[in-house]
Amino acid sequence: MAPAETGPSISAVVAAVLGLLCLLNTGQCDEQVPLLMWTSEGVSVPHQSSPVAGHIIGQQQLAFYLEKALDIGPRNVVLFFQDKLSIEDFTLYGGVFGNKQDSVFPNLEGALRAASSPLVLPSVAWPASSAVIGQLQDQLDTSPLYMDPETLSQLRLNASSPALLVFRLPYSIGADLLSAKEVLSGNDEVIGQVLSIMKSQSVPYTAIYTGLRPSRESVSLSTETVPGGGRSLLQARGGYREREREQERQRKMNERAGIYAPVEFKKEDRTCLLLWAKSLSVSILRSGRWEDHDLTSSTFGEGAQLQLHGSACDKDKGRLVLNYENVLGHRSFKLIFAMSQRLHKVSARRWFTLDSVQLEYDGIKATFNGSRSIYAPAEYSYRCESVTNFRWPLLIPRSSKDPSNQWRVSFEDFQIQGFNVTGSDFSYASDCSGFFSPGIWMGLMTSLLLVLVLTYGLHMIMQLCTMDRFDDPKGPAISVPQTE
Repeated sequence: MAPAETGPSISAVVAAVLGLLCLLNTGQCDEQVPLLMWTSEGVSVPHQSSPVAGHIIGQQQLAFYLEKALDIGPRNVVLFFQDKLSIEDFTLYGGVFGNKQDSVFPNLEGALRAASSPLVLPSVAWPASSAVIGQLQDQLDTSPLYMDPETLSQLRLNASSPALLVFRLPYSIGADLLSAKEVLSGNDEVIGQVLSIMKSQSVPYTAIYTGLRPSRESVSLSTETVPGGGRSLLQARGGYREREREQERQRKMNERAGIYAPVEFKKEDRTCLLLWAKSLSVSILRSGRWEDHDLTSSTFGEGAQLQLHGSACDKDKGRLVLNYENVLGHRSFKLIFAMSQRLHKVSARRWFTLDSVQLEYDGIKATFNGSRSIYAPAEYSYRCESVTNFRWPLLIPRSSKDPSNQWRVSFEDFQIQGFNVTGSDFSYASDCSGFFSPGIWMGLMTSLLLVLVLTYGLHMIMQLCTMDRFDDPKGPAISVPQTE
């Protein structure tokens, strides 16, 4: 951690440093988010070295920074998790050019100024920042508490007992620059309220401010030529119109391609379960024939009237229930996904598994086990091109006598997440495709066969012996006795 700045405009210094480091890594800044970490006033922690200019912090290195900070500093963690955050948010709205009154981060400035040793990580890969909740959960060995200032004022914290308090901060932007500025200003007010409440409780804490994804796509620095000659780094209004047209074009392409929002189950206004598939169908065997029913339009898209009653989620268990009517002659039909997460000591991380997929119809349950093949790190989502129980099956009937043997379930382009969901978007996806595909194995075996043939040929050539006698055409022929 670097020593605290003593100047009057700490946000300007932070923004300038972040911008300089970003310029040294041109072309990749839209893939990273900044992370700021500090401790409460009066708490002194040892120095942590900041990364060199242009270095991108990955998941393992971020875990090292967090672990070192929590081993030494307070274990009551206040995480301000903004939907989107980029370096440009500091350079555009942090009063970088001397306009101190225009800064939207006064409370953040005061917190960094009061901290003895704040840590600034300007370039954190966004998959690492999106997994920071899971990393903190593992290091603190406690589940996150999603809070707001009103709820925090009623909570009594204990310095000896670790706590992970997560405050979700929005980020939205329209055609006007003022919309983003107002949102960031409101987020800074929330930060100020939370820090004031923590100070009133006299509990030392470690605070972290970062984002789920970069916001560069929405707010980018344009270097277009201006009429007066030269180039202006903040000439962004024309760029907004171009981005709006591009976003509208992308939206229309998504509509034509049939891309729709995932199924989303919320608990206390917080999304905790997500499911998406390009297509979903079920089939039943009747009189020796398979009868198919497509559930895609009933599950996804704007016209879907899907009921999720019976769904539930908590720290270690997740249950997503899709309720249908009149499916293949069954008046009541349910598709149930049961998930769980646990800590695996060998890998020293939490993993979630899709334990089972159940079909419940007219009081009968058909159960498929999926835990052997469908799993991913707890902070990731799981994605697979095809999930079925009949073609390269990942779903296995529970037993030979289970009713599931009469059913076929098929998901195309399947993706699911049951834990550590932030916002309404999936986290980084763990894909089911292994590294060694059948094509790769065929290439390796063919190459190995050719190497063996070449080796054998070289060995045979090296065994050839040169004759020690030769005929002279002008002399008598060589006579070789049979005894030799």
